[in-house]
Amino acid sequence: MSANDTYKSIAEPSEGLFRDNGSRFIAKAYPVEDEARVKEIVAALRKEYHDARHHCYAYRIGLDGSAWRASDDGEPSGSAGRPILGQIDAAGLSDVLVVVVRYFGGIKLGIPGLIRAYKTSTADALSHACVVDKVAGRWIALRFSYESLPAVMKVVKDLGLPQRGQDFGAECGMEVRVRASLEADFLERIEKIGIFIV
Repeated sequence: MSANDTYKSIAEPSEGLFRDNGSRFIAKAYPVEDEARVKEIVAALRKEYHDARHHCYAYRIGLDGSAWRASDDGEPSGSAGRPILGQIDAAGLSDVLVVVVRYFGGIKLGIPGLIRAYKTSTADALSHACVVDKVAGRWIALRFSYESLPAVMKVVKDLGLPQRGQDFGAECGMEVRVRASLEADFLERIEKIGIFIV
């Protein structure tokens, strides 16, 4: 097994808080695997904290962290989203979203004060998170005949692939999760059997 397809993420949501001159910065960290989930969470938090002034966030997704975004949501450019993302990166995490909800306390903090507040609240949320190792991979759907079932199950067993959604109707179907480092080997074996990937 190769370790070049593992990375760090968080197991479950966590929360942090920072206060400065009456302003409250509530940081919420979430494990996420795609941008659709990011949008759902941000929309839900905007609804839940509808009376807050800002809902700034940043996320990084994937083994190499290539999918990312940082949003200042009306704060001065670079004063919120980038400091949040910086803390995600400093913790060496991916598949993570942090949203910081700001309640304005009436006193302007200035850009250095905002950077410190977003950075500190994010660091607090991440310090309370349970960090886990994740394995990069993807679910692959297969359809095949009953005659191919023994050969397919041998590949699944040999590579230790988790399965879900088994369907034994007119033909067989299932999804298997293939870790990134095994994908080329898996595809080669499946092709030899003559199986089609859906």
